[in-house]
Amino acid sequence: MPGERRGLVAAQTAASASARGLETARWRQERAVLVAVEFTGERRKLTAATRLARRAAEVSAASVSFEADGQTETASAGLDRAPRSDDLDFDASLVEFEELARSAGADVAATLVQRRAKPDPATLVGQGKLDEIEGVAASSDADLVLFDHDLTPSQLRNLEARLPCRVIDRTQLILDIFARHARTREGQLQVELAQLEYQLPRLAGRGKAMSQLGGGIGTRGPGETQLETDRRKINLRIDHVKKQLESVRRIRRQQRQRREAVPVPVVALVGYTNAGKSTLFNALTEAGVLESSKMFATLDPKLRQLTLPSRRKILLSDTVGFIRNLPHTLVTSFRATLEEVERAELLLHIRDASSPMMEEQKAQVERVLSELDVAGKPVIEVLNKIDLVPEDVAVPAGGMAVSGLKRQGLDELLAAIDAALVVDPLIEATFRLPQSEGRVIAALEAGAIVEEKRFDGDLAFVRVRGPASLLNRFRRFRTRAGGDENAN
Repeated sequence: MPGERRGLVAAQTAASASARGLETARWRQERAVLVAVEFTGERRKLTAATRLARRAAEVSAASVSFEADGQTETASAGLDRAPRSDDLDFDASLVEFEELARSAGADVAATLVQRRAKPDPATLVGQGKLDEIEGVAASSDADLVLFDHDLTPSQLRNLEARLPCRVIDRTQLILDIFARHARTREGQLQVELAQLEYQLPRLAGRGKAMSQLGGGIGTRGPGETQLETDRRKINLRIDHVKKQLESVRRIRRQQRQRREAVPVPVVALVGYTNAGKSTLFNALTEAGVLESSKMFATLDPKLRQLTLPSRRKILLSDTVGFIRNLPHTLVTSFRATLEEVERAELLLHIRDASSPMMEEQKAQVERVLSELDVAGKPVIEVLNKIDLVPEDVAVPAGGMAVSGLKRQGLDELLAAIDAALVVDPLIEATFRLPQSEGRVIAALEAGAIVEEKRFDGDLAFVRVRGPASLLNRFRRFRTRAGGDENAN
């Protein structure tokens, strides 16, 4: 029906307009006022054990004495001046928010911070702070105000009615960055789906003034409001995009089935955004994918074959990075991309060793992995960017220290991957075969490590160590001394 087609086009146009986000002034960098809000009431929700642990850590760092029952404290004079761990967390989050804004192409004109016990249900921030935001936005000729917090539909409407420029919350900002970096059709569909699902609860109708009135007896009345019409159009578009994404998943399943016909394990890189995953991916595979210090530079999954020291072949997958407070709609929409993580035999958790927020970033990544139901998979922690760690600072223990940029520690990382893979295990076998079977000898030399090779007349004796899938293909040439029991 022409009307339905027009509805789909209108919904698609609305989604495309949202995807452009910060690119409305293509040749001019937009000026943005950043607003970060910390709710101190959330600190009080910490359990007594958590408070005690944090207090003990601060006391230990400040060289003070502290009694375990918490009744008396003897603190040095410098303790009161020492920054709280909460403040350090907030400062690091603020730096991350500013980097998000710059990754979206914004010119940060000013950054405003408010600390309050709980959010204002109408505007998130207090009225006094809202007056300040309005004044700063007007004086700096800002094009938009960015909030480092998700806004409810009513808060968004109230803020836009009060402020002299556009208002964008954290989720919308991340969606804009995703839209900028999506290159493949699959990535664009996933971004559009997330944007449509974000827009749906934020539609604002105009009541009876926008109603579609009937044209006959029994049809007069308010009819379908514009709000209902917009919702119907967006729901139709969401269904259409989901069908297209399902076809993408179907193609991926077919490709995966062809890959699984030959046992090639998949190893997936996961980690916080801007942890250096793509740089490390290039260092290992020579793939030449985009390396960028901007957040979410990688959206579309990359798969490359990699040969391990044991001559086993694996598929290495580079995936989208995670971030603090990653919107749940993004995790849902990017299921097609993250399927490689779900199917992987081994995860490499890439961590930025130079980041002061390593532990918090690790917790955020593990939270997303739990949402994907892959928290139980084998994981190797990789501490990347060790070249940026000062010499007087110790690299945290418990992970493989590497530098993707300087190509340091890559041999040790490949050996660790080799040892951690349990699918298609490494076995040792001895083969006794005629020299005329040169094809078999060549296959063994190409796919396994030759420990010993000797010739006796027309016979060749080859002792190799390699993947069971390869060695079992030539089972008929194996000697009993080579360990036939390992083949079963």
